Amino acid sequence: MSAADEIIDIVDAEDRVVRQATRGEAYAEGLRHRCAFVLVRDAEDRIFVHRRTATKAVFPSRHDMFVGGVVGAGESYDDAALREAEEELGVSGLPRPVRLFSFLYESGSEAVGQGWWSWVYEVRCVLPVSPQAEEIDWHAFLTEAELDRWLAESADGGGRRWTPDGVDAYARLKAARA
Repeated sequence: MSAADEIIDIVDAEDRVVRQATRGEAYAEGLRHRCAFVLVRDAEDRIFVHRRTATKAVFPSRHDMFVGGVVGAGESYDDAALREAEEELGVSGLPRPVRLFSFLYESGSEAVGQGWWSWVYEVRCVLPVSPQAEEIDWHAFLTEAELDRWLAESADGGGRRWTPDGVDAYARLKAARA
């Protein structure tokens, strides 16, 4: 089964399930769904940063500071966060990610429709990572200062292109910790 054929929950503006659809239908019709974002830190407190593969349906070839993805039909955000983190990092035995906050990501772009409800998590990974090649084509662990510098360079029109939902979630995380 391809990712486009996966069944996911479609939700309303209050994150209540209203029906199910395939991921492909949700993307094509711009249906609101659920996602889990996981900020991964290593033993030295550096943040896992990666570039998504060019084959990703949403935000291909963009950099991101979160791993994660779409929550499956009937799956909890917590279970999706752990599943997605282990899959994308290529590890098993991660501690359960810590739930931090939720928000409704709305881009206003027809490409992503009504957006998605997002729970943001954090987890420490002391295991050696072997990122999933189908999802990630480059990765590194950066200090928070390095990541902030990369984001500032991109905001000035140069540098890397980032996933807008990841940038939004990261800004909310930094504001919550300020």
